[in-house]
Formats: sequence, C-alpha cells, structure tokens
Amino acid sequence: MSESNTMTTDVNQRDTIHVSVPATSANLGSGFDSVGLALDRRDHVTFTLGTVGDSSIEVEIHGEGQDTLPRDEGNLIVRTFLDTCESLGLPRRSLHMVAENRIPQARGMGSSAEAIVAATAAARALAQDPASSLDREYVFTRAAEAEGHPDNVAPAVYGGLTFSWHCCPSDDERPQHVSETAIHGSSFVEGFHTVNYLVSPEVAAYVFVPDFSLSTSKARKSLPDKVPYADAVFNVSRAGLLPAAMKSADGDSSNELLFYATQDRLHQSYRSSLMPQSAALMHSLRAHGFAAMISGAGPCVIVLHYGEISQELKQLAGEQLESGHWNLLNLPIDSQGVRVSRD
Repeated sequence: MSESNTMTTDVNQRDTIHVSVPATSANLGSGFDSVGLALDRRDHVTFTLGTVGDSSIEVEIHGEGQDTLPRDEGNLIVRTFLDTCESLGLPRRSLHMVAENRIPQARGMGSSAEAIVAATAAARALAQDPASSLDREYVFTRAAEAEGHPDNVAPAVYGGLTFSWHCCPSDDERPQHVSETAIHGSSFVEGFHTVNYLVSPEVAAYVFVPDFSLSTSKARKSLPDKVPYADAVFNVSRAGLLPAAMKSADGDSSNELLFYATQDRLHQSYRSSLMPQSAALMHSLRAHGFAAMISGAGPCVIVLHYGEISQELKQLAGEQLESGHWNLLNLPIDSQGVRVSRD
C-alpha cells in the first residue's frame, strides 16, 4: 500500500477534487460476498479544501438521502475523508463538500461503498502529484478495509465485473511464487485482492428499485452459520460460469448461461422473509427465464440480459410498477470505476 508522493500544502492554498463513483451490485446470485458489478448510475462528490488549521465543515447533499444523511463529521464520506487524510499525513483544512446523489440509499446498490470509495479517492488524489494517475490499488485496499468486505468496493474502484477475496495465508500455505497477472495487488500478501473482468457492452442491467430499504447488517443476521455441502458445491459451480456468461453475446445461449450463472442456494432464500415483495418479484421473473436476483443484500432486484427487454419486464412486473412502490432503471454496465479530477 503505497503512500508516496505526499504533497506539501500552503497555508492559504485551495484545492478542489471532483469524484464520480458508479453504483454497484454485489453477489449476482451465485457469487455471494465475492462478486460485484459496476452500474452506470453515478454519485458525484466535490471536495473543496481551504485554510490549513481550519476544521470547519460545510456539507451540501442533493438527491438521494438529502433529507436523512448527516451534514457533519457523522457523514460517512466526511468521516472517511478526514480519516484517510490523517493517515496520509495531510494537515486538517476547512472542507466544503457537495454531494449529488443518484444511487438509492440502503437498497443494495452499493451506496455505502460509493461513499467510502469517493472519500478515499479524493484524499489519495489530494496527497498525490496532480499530474499523477489515481492510485487505485491504494483506494481499493483502504476502502475495502473500511467497508469490511470488498464485493461492492472492487467494482466501484475498477469498473466491470470483479471477483474479490481476503487473503490470510499461514506460513505453510504461502507459495514460493504466484503470478501477479490481472491481480490488483503488488504481491501475495495478507489483505484484500480482486480480479477484474471486462463485460460485453451488449449486457444491460435492469434494476427494480422499491420505496423501502433494508439494512445490510439485518440481512446478514438472517444467514445461517452453516450451509449444506451440496448447496456450497452448487454455488461454486454457478459462480464459475459468471465471467464466461458476461463476456460475449452468442444468441439465446448467452442469456441461458446468464440464467444458470446467477442461480443461488446460499443466501437469497434465507433473506426472503425480510423482503417478501422482492423475493416474489425475483422468482416471478426467473420463472419466465430471466436472470433475476437480489442486488446485494436487497431489496433491489436486478436482471441481467443481452438485449433490450424493458417492455417485457414492464409487462411481467406491471402490478408492482403500477402500485407506485417500485421503479425500473435500465442501466448499462460501467467499465471505468471511480473517476477523479482536480482543479
């Protein structure tokens, strides 16, 4: 985790950092706690830093969460930004933050990961030479540590489809040499790692967003301590299909492969009682052959498909959409991840 290139700050210097982070969907059915996908719906956050030694904070929030999110150091973005700046050896400065939020809060679209990634990326960009490219390895590692798990953080940082894991090898398990190809990390060391896969531009995500939320901690508490061996094998076999299923279009067979790749026996059934409307919608869509699943911990329902199916989904979910409690978003897959610019 490199922390080089820390910049010296003049007392009266002003800096503005612009950060854009995509929404994400974790798990994708079979890849529980390890798979994530970046979606092209972004939150934009602007950090304006002023006088050194001035600890004043001003926060503006527009869009999602504008009536509920805190506007002081209790705000997750502000808290993470200040903590990261301190760890990088940056002096405390006045902060004016403006958040333009489009990612639904507590719906399973990675809003907390977005906040942590935005704050971490802004602090890292502030510490680097302005001409340097963003240190994504640092952002991923620190943000995953702050979030506690990497499944949403990885696609928010790198874009596309990601498979992530936590490495904690004992001495007798550590190999003498491991290829670093396609691994966003400097070596086989303890910590979080991820592999990034490109996704066919023909894959689209259709996200059903309800007007109710579900806390991730509550969803996790509903999971059993142990699962049947056969269910674990089932999910491993399905998750292994995901990179191939997302890679290229090959007629109807690609959507069929997406359907099988997103099957799950590890988590969705255990959480169904917490979001019965979401579970019913997911099962209804899968009964018609669509690769539908709970997005993250829920309660959003996401459908992945090669080709345009908005009208079919609106017909199948007509009752839910007409109720006024659900909204359907048609989102491309994001391939860029976090974006940062500095004035």
